[in-house]
Amino acid sequence: MPAQVQDAFGRLAAAVKQFSLAQRTLALIGIAVLVLGAVALSSWMSRPTLAPLFSGLSGTDASAVVDELTSAGVQYQLADGGSTVLVPRDQVYEQRVAMAAAGLPADADGAGYSLLDAMPMTASEFQQEKTYQRALEGELAKTVGAIDGVEAATVRLAIPAETVFVEERPEPTASVFVRSRQGRTLGADQVQAIVHLVSAGVDGMDPTGVAVVDADGRVLSAVGEDATAGGLADSRTADYEGRVQRAVQALLDPLVGPGNATVSVNAELDLAQTERTTEQFSATPDTPPLGRSTRTEEYEGTGGAATGVLGPDNIAVPQGQDGGAGTYSTTSEDVTNAVNKSTEVVRQAPGSLQRQSVSVMVDQAAAGGLSMADLEAAVAAAAGIDPERGDTLSVQRMAFDTTAAEAAQAALAAEDARADAAAQSKLVRELVIGGLVLLVVVVLAIVLARRGRRARRESLDLGELDAATAVLPPLGLDRDDAMPVLPPPPPAPVVPPPVERKRAEISQLADEQPEQVAELLRGWLSTPAGRR
Repeated sequence: MPAQVQDAFGRLAAAVKQFSLAQRTLALIGIAVLVLGAVALSSWMSRPTLAPLFSGLSGTDASAVVDELTSAGVQYQLADGGSTVLVPRDQVYEQRVAMAAAGLPADADGAGYSLLDAMPMTASEFQQEKTYQRALEGELAKTVGAIDGVEAATVRLAIPAETVFVEERPEPTASVFVRSRQGRTLGADQVQAIVHLVSAGVDGMDPTGVAVVDADGRVLSAVGEDATAGGLADSRTADYEGRVQRAVQALLDPLVGPGNATVSVNAELDLAQTERTTEQFSATPDTPPLGRSTRTEEYEGTGGAATGVLGPDNIAVPQGQDGGAGTYSTTSEDVTNAVNKSTEVVRQAPGSLQRQSVSVMVDQAAAGGLSMADLEAAVAAAAGIDPERGDTLSVQRMAFDTTAAEAAQAALAAEDARADAAAQSKLVRELVIGGLVLLVVVVLAIVLARRGRRARRESLDLGELDAATAVLPPLGLDRDDAMPVLPPPPPAPVVPPPVERKRAEISQLADEQPEQVAELLRGWLSTPAGRR
């Protein structure tokens, strides 16, 4: 270690030894704060950014993926109850390729179209049908499980066997079991999406033949339930009522102010899907016929002899004389007239409005200067009120109870004050900590600076100091109050010659660092005279 560094460490150790107990405590606290801050900063800067490698894994797949990452020495972290595996962002694609090469994530239940790959050639027709059904169930379960909010799904299909011994084949049905994620609830639109997804994936299945049940045992969609019934109907009705309510509220807020009016809408929608086909025929007498055909038959001849009738024992009985001559004529005409035909097919989509009721309450203090007739007309226009359809509208002016609003406002103000006080206390605490750290650093700097100044003090000859003190007379005034006599100026310091000064510096260097001076002299002695 160089001598300068050793000298610096020695001076630092000597300065620390002269600290008092309080100074040493502050110094230790400052050093600890600096070390902890440096460690926290380095840990935060060196921590990699994690990204999802796989999500929605089963327990078996998550265990297999974690084993592969551990064997590869890759840092990982589990989330979402162990179903999501996080790895450093720069290694996501590399690890996905590696996991795919290892066959992960694999289907824990062995379902999906991968079952068809392992089917032997000697499988019977029954085994082939059941294996295909299992594969279809697994693929549908995977697709349903990919919906947002669904953690796991199981699909079971009931597909009737095809046979020639029945006249009508029953329609296939399906049952779907879903488990939603923690804190999530499936909405009506998501349930209908699951119903249509499963029914469209099976040949001949109607959406009414799909039953959906959640993990809590609630029936979200029953077999035989129409796609527009139940939750979807309520959702459409609620959407319409909310749209009308927002339109009326947006009209009232600028007039009476926010919070001074309430709007309630009750609507009835026709969710039945109807189809009407109408055919009309009309004759056109002025239009020539499309086709005409005439047929005429005429016959001429003499009449034949009478043959008589059979008598007893099958003996013919004559009945008289022969007939005379005769004619026969007939005419028939077939005419195809031009007839206009009009066919009209009308399909009415579900969701048409049957009737609605709108009720509006306005604060009496806020709407004191408004005309209720004009306000009612404006609300009727904004809500689309049609009296012929049976719609009703009620606009009333009443005094509102603002006790709850005032209490809520006071609670919000108290919460804001508490948050501000907490923020101020946190700021003060951080400032105090920062001030203590700064004080420790300043104290250390001052102590080190004082130690450096003590080390740089020059030595004085006490004899010269005593001589100078003896020359100076004591200050004071005599009895006649005469001015004191100033002493003569001290003699100018004697400056030694440059050679003597350099010699003194070399002597001091030899005293302080003898080893380095000896090494230098040996180097000079070993160097030839011509190279010095």
